[in-house]
Amino acid sequence: MKVFCIIPAYNEEKTIAQIAAQVKPLVWEVVVVDDGSIDKTSKLAKNEKVTVLRHPTNRGQGAALETGNRYALKKGADTLVHFDADGQFSVQEIKDVIRPIQDGQADVVFGSRFLGKKSNMPGFKKNIIIPLAHLVNKILMGKTLSDPQSGFRALSRTAAQKIKIQNDGMAHCSEILYKTFKNNFRIQEVPITVTYHEFGQRLSGGFKIIKDLFLAKLID
Repeated sequence: MKVFCIIPAYNEEKTIAQIAAQVKPLVWEVVVVDDGSIDKTSKLAKNEKVTVLRHPTNRGQGAALETGNRYALKKGADTLVHFDADGQFSVQEIKDVIRPIQDGQADVVFGSRFLGKKSNMPGFKKNIIIPLAHLVNKILMGKTLSDPQSGFRALSRTAAQKIKIQNDGMAHCSEILYKTFKNNFRIQEVPITVTYHEFGQRLSGGFKIIKDLFLAKLID
């Protein structure tokens, strides 16, 4: 299978080279989408001989993923993996996330930080942001998953063709989930390991996600 790993990156010069180098042997092609960085993210990624796409301005993670998705589909990708550039995910778990798709058991696979593996998630995110995401997802969709805000996921070619990300910001996580449900795609969750290096999202960021979800008109 042609597995394309899409890595959105914004000012990730500290980690992007290492992540790109580690992911490269595990997939058909690595696609780093530099979302308007003002540091050396693009240059360092190119040094690792991976594909680098660049937004001239910072548009948001959702927009970067959509740019990567469209590129991968044009290049014949069978499976698309979304993977963060900051080093919080385990590269070796890519094989676990794509396996249900390769085995023909799922169309979309979501990595979950709540299924038993290590996750040093900050209490603020775990006890406030994630419960809020669960609530909003249930209001908008009538259902949710164990980890509605995970950025580590895999999509089959069929699913990626149907799921066009319209929300440029962080609300893309719930948009992808909603469109997965809407299209009745087969879903699996797999446990993932997450190591946080920084505190992460602020409360204002959590409320912005909620606002974006309602304003994005996900339910048509």
